[in-house]
Amino acid sequence: MHTDALNPDLITPGLKTARIGSQVIVFSSTASTNDIAWHYAAKKANDGLAVFAEEQSAGRGRTGNKWLSTASQSILCSIVLMDEKLEPEMLTLTSAVAVAAAIGTCGKNQAKIKWPNDILLNSKKVSGILLESKISRGKKNYVLGIGINCHQSPESFDEQIRPIATSIDIETGANIDRISLCKRLLVSLDEWLITAANEKQAVIDKWLELNTQLHSRVSLRHNNRTFTGVVIGIDPQKGLIVQIEGGGVRIFDAGHTSNVR
Repeated sequence: MHTDALNPDLITPGLKTARIGSQVIVFSSTASTNDIAWHYAAKKANDGLAVFAEEQSAGRGRTGNKWLSTASQSILCSIVLMDEKLEPEMLTLTSAVAVAAAIGTCGKNQAKIKWPNDILLNSKKVSGILLESKISRGKKNYVLGIGINCHQSPESFDEQIRPIATSIDIETGANIDRISLCKRLLVSLDEWLITAANEKQAVIDKWLELNTQLHSRVSLRHNNRTFTGVVIGIDPQKGLIVQIEGGGVRIFDAGHTSNVR
């Protein structure tokens, strides 16, 4: 029995952030935290607002995928970012670094990044990130959606994804305190966004350090074509840099590219 029900009164005390977590709202159940966050994004004063839910019935991932969740098993969070100056690719990199840093080391495994939006533990997906954007009055606003598997057991996952999915509890053999992780997540996002605004290279270096694909062979699906090659770097404005088999170098943007399993 888990006793870490999410509560703004437990998440906000002592939260020393400049921007992220300026307001914290928790829903017991919702269709999608991203949809709620977009509602709040109508007001500039809600920059940095964090929406959490214990359960969501229509959570979404990249390329139309669904993010499945059972009540009180995960951290399901969306952050409002108003008039954000970072480009989407850089914002995706920064968010991935921040989430991986918040999760940290679980058991013997450090949280790692799989481009463009997966966080891995023990080579299995423990977290996903979804970045959505809208332009309003010439300014770009974002909602950053984050899902982190916390209390799931192997049996919690459908059979088809069980070999490639995990949770923090599975990897540690203990029960993670979701309240503490929520705090670490908000602080980590705040700190890494400040770093990205002032020293992008520091974020890129950390991303490269945590990435699982650098210097490895990958197959990517881009605009209905499959490309295979070796990852040689990341461009913070354009995307993943790949040395293509057969010659040539291509850069793949996160918005139109997915990994081929």
